[in-house]
Amino acid sequence: MTDLKWCRRTTGKIADLLGECGLAISANTIARLLHGMKFSLRLNQKKLTTSGSSDRNLQFDYIADLRERFQHGRMPIISVDSKKRELVGNFKSSGARWDREAWAVNDHDFLSDAIGVAIP
Repeated sequence: MTDLKWCRRTTGKIADLLGECGLAISANTIARLLHGMKFSLRLNQKKLTTSGSSDRNLQFDYIADLRERFQHGRMPIISVDSKKRELVGNFKSSGARWDREAWAVNDHDFLSDAIGVAIP
């Protein structure tokens, strides 16, 4: 037996690989055996925490200070919290638009072809 882990294989793939080794077994039988051994399909769970930076609170203090200064100056405050990044350039986007012809866009969304990156 090797150190090969089967956890990322489908029951069909496991059945095929065992068939190549001379053991005829169906994917349903493999699923039933795995369930009998208390195995089931599982998703990763985000439970582990990492040690935070000692300077992490500085960014929040800075934002709070800016907000207070803007409030005292009676200036509008817009809060944006986003990790989504969009490439700026001639790239395909989701959705449709009314037009007489489709627009031609780049066939790939490579960062090197972008004018820049925007954070909506």
